[in-house]
Amino acid sequence: MPSPQGTTWGLGGTCVNVGCIPKKLMHQAALLGEAIKDAQAYGWEIPHAENVTHNWANLRQAVQNHIKSVNWVTRVMLRDKKVEYLNALGRFLDQHSVEATLKNGEKKTLTSENILIATGGRPNYPNIPGAKEYCISSDDIFSLEKPPGKTLVLGAGYIGLECAGFLNGLGFKATVMIRSVPLRGFDQQMAKLICEEMSEHGVQFLHKCVPIKIEKTADGKLKVQYKNVSEDKVYEETYDTVLMAIGRRALTEETAVANAGVKVIPENAKIDADNEQTNVPNVFAVGDVLHEKPELTPVAVQAGKLLAARLYGNSTLQMDYQNVATTVFTPLEYGCVGLSEEKAEETFGADNIEVYHAYYKPTEFFIPQRSPLRCYLKVVCERAAPQRVVGMHFIGPNAGEVIQGYAAAIKCGLTFEALESTVGIHPTLSEEFTRVTITKRSGQDPTPQSCCS
Repeated sequence: MPSPQGTTWGLGGTCVNVGCIPKKLMHQAALLGEAIKDAQAYGWEIPHAENVTHNWANLRQAVQNHIKSVNWVTRVMLRDKKVEYLNALGRFLDQHSVEATLKNGEKKTLTSENILIATGGRPNYPNIPGAKEYCISSDDIFSLEKPPGKTLVLGAGYIGLECAGFLNGLGFKATVMIRSVPLRGFDQQMAKLICEEMSEHGVQFLHKCVPIKIEKTADGKLKVQYKNVSEDKVYEETYDTVLMAIGRRALTEETAVANAGVKVIPENAKIDADNEQTNVPNVFAVGDVLHEKPELTPVAVQAGKLLAARLYGNSTLQMDYQNVATTVFTPLEYGCVGLSEEKAEETFGADNIEVYHAYYKPTEFFIPQRSPLRCYLKVVCERAAPQRVVGMHFIGPNAGEVIQGYAAAIKCGLTFEALESTVGIHPTLSEEFTRVTITKRSGQDPTPQSCCS
């Protein structure tokens, strides 16, 4: 099913085609631009470095080539597993039947004892004039034919911030419009640091603003009318591209799940399933279509594997949706696992948690004299010994690589006593978690004191 702008893609779902994979590649492209500057400080002589430019078309083609290769591998894997693949739009007829509409308009009816809904979601569009007609989303940005130019990103969730971050890093002027708070659902202290870092590097933020109308001008640009909700004042600005990132909706209406008797949450059309089991005994669901579950590809993959093992392999193992690690791939990355500080306070009470925190300076920042001002981490623990760790948060380079191993440790019941007795690998970023000793409660300065800290 094409996006409102007509973008289509192949096998592999959101992650492969219009999500994690192309996002990470474009994030890497932006990081390499920064690395060119750093390289000169490390002695690399780059002729005419001040004239180095980026070619959007080349990046777009390289990213799309990789996506197509993954599409092909996925198709081969399905064939090898003797899985029949239909490129069709499916709609429930009843709890055992699905009507599939093929590209040529032909319809086929499929029947099955069990049916799995794994349709994921698509970006939301606001109900304002010009939104669907003229604006793109993350479904479109990675295959955009022309350079995006001056871009307005509507929304400050992780998709919005990641897109604004790599666009700014590639040399395009990027502005983020925020209705309420950035990175809703994430630790808000960390979200604030991320936005401050992006702002310092050129991303503009329009706080407490909402769009009213989007019009196309005679020269093909987009004129955006918006208002500041705190002062009720209307503003106007012109952009080359407007990217919607105001959340995602489940594709339950398009697939007519109601025809199978599957109930959805009215507010977001998502399915509230118990252990991937919907209210209809033979209909199951995994992934982003589920209510209040992490919208992350590895979560959907793991849940699907475990469900298949329960249905056909005599397994009883259930998916554990707690303590799932994730990373926001903003220019300075943010990785986390477990509870935010706010959620920990709400769960245990402020007097019953201890928050260890530290600023640190990555060794690789010294020579190019990059600012470590917002390289920061914190460990949220139960206050009573042995201080079970309930959340870990890290802002800095390679945050995903840093946090992944700690996610396994938390699964194993990590305590702060165990963490502080762990010998770190020096000099690494991850070792900073083993060196943290200062609590917020103490009021001591968490900035590093030594030259190599």
